[in-house]
Amino acid sequence: MRTLLALALACYASAATVDGIQIHSTTHGKGPKTLIFVHGWTCDETSWQSQVPAFEKNYRVITMDLPGHGQSGAPKTGELTMTLFARAIEAVRAEAGAVKVVLIGHSMGVPVIRHYARLYPSHVAALALVDGVLHRSGNPTSLDMFKGPEGMKNRNGMIRGMFGKSTTPEMQQHILKMMLAPPEATAVQAMASMYEPEIWTEEVMQFPVLGLYADHSSANDPQYMKKVFPNSEAHEIPATNHFLMLEKPAEFNKLLTDFLSKVAF
Repeated sequence: MRTLLALALACYASAATVDGIQIHSTTHGKGPKTLIFVHGWTCDETSWQSQVPAFEKNYRVITMDLPGHGQSGAPKTGELTMTLFARAIEAVRAEAGAVKVVLIGHSMGVPVIRHYARLYPSHVAALALVDGVLHRSGNPTSLDMFKGPEGMKNRNGMIRGMFGKSTTPEMQQHILKMMLAPPEATAVQAMASMYEPEIWTEEVMQFPVLGLYADHSSANDPQYMKKVFPNSEAHEIPATNHFLMLEKPAEFNKLLTDFLSKVAF
């Protein structure tokens, strides 16, 4: 699917670096307003294949692979942290020469872009949070389940739990291939990054925030969202599951378009 997307759209790929690690990103479209799309745990930039054609007409659209994912490099130590992920976004933003950007993050990408906003608030015009949690709840996932002979089997089962009636067989095949591609170290370290205490602090951020959630998503907490993001709005898209941007792209893209029309870059 990466090849089909590349053939269908005029784009160019680049490789910013952070700590000597190459960070892969692809840019579509032109213009002064820049969107950076950030994928989730063990995913890659093809998570956003249904958004690029819709937004490249009016925005410069950048999709990227976080360290350890997709075509990006990984640290020699194997350690992946939220700060490293945020610095990778900053390297991509700086290379693009964009002063302010709108960041769209899916799943793990939500705490990633929120942490970016903590570290680099002057470069944030707005955030769009896609079916990712804003606070920790429940028991942490055991990292051991992703290790050893049973690790891949457990990852497969976890991923399939994200599917539903709206996740077509083609989508399922793409998502499974994408999410099972990274090595064990990425699966373990990226999951560990989501347990870092410093990413769950509750500082209030005043820039515009959009929340887009799957149908009856447990991640959707409007009261808490208003607490930390007073200038926010949230929507659930009916009959969708975790990969709502692939399952119902027309509805997803319309809500994001309407939100962007109100953002001052």
